[in-house]
Order: sequence, then C-alpha cells, then structure tokens
Amino acid sequence: MSFAAVYPLYMAKVERKGRTSAELDEVIRWLTGFDEVALRRHIADGTTFAEFFADARMNPNASLITGVICGVRVEEIEDPLMQKIRYLDKVVDELARGKPMAKVLRTPAAVVAP
Repeated sequence: MSFAAVYPLYMAKVERKGRTSAELDEVIRWLTGFDEVALRRHIADGTTFAEFFADARMNPNASLITGVICGVRVEEIEDPLMQKIRYLDKVVDELARGKPMAKVLRTPAAVVAP
C-alpha cells in the first residue's frame, strides 16, 4: 500500500476534527525526520509504506508513543515496519482527538527553576 493513498485519509480525519494540514504534516515530519520537500516527494511518487519508512530517520522519541491502535498495543508490535506504521496511525489519531501538539510530539515539559 502506498503512503500517498493513505495520506488523504489522514488529512480528512484530522480536518473533520478541526485540525489543519499543516499540523498533520508537522506530526509526520517529526516522526520521520523528513523535511517538507521530502514529504511532498513521497506523496507525489506514491511510495509504499516500506519505501517511506526505509527512507525515514525515525525520531528518537518515537518509542515514547504508546497505547492501543486497532486493538493492539503499539509498543508490543514485533514487526518493525508495522510498528512504524502504527506509530504514525497513533500520532495522527492523537492529533485528530485534539491532544495538544506538544504532547503529540512528545515534547518534554519545560523545567521550571525554583
């Protein structure tokens, strides 16, 4: 399956819930390490999920993505490609559910000096 075929579905999901395409792209770029040009190229080229994630530089904080998607805990998925796909599904779902961007991107809370 191509990433380009699923991208419009992600877009429709987040926009239905009041989020923007810019927010969706930010989440995808955070997870994959792609810049805007690379992301657009993958969409235009119709790359498969395998090619998409083979080219990605996964965010080191991706392992902080936990929870259930499609009835399966993402942190327990053994197949590396499927886990990356489910990481993407999970962060898109969190975005669509209205979770603050800082939480979706696993940004650590600022340390407050006493």
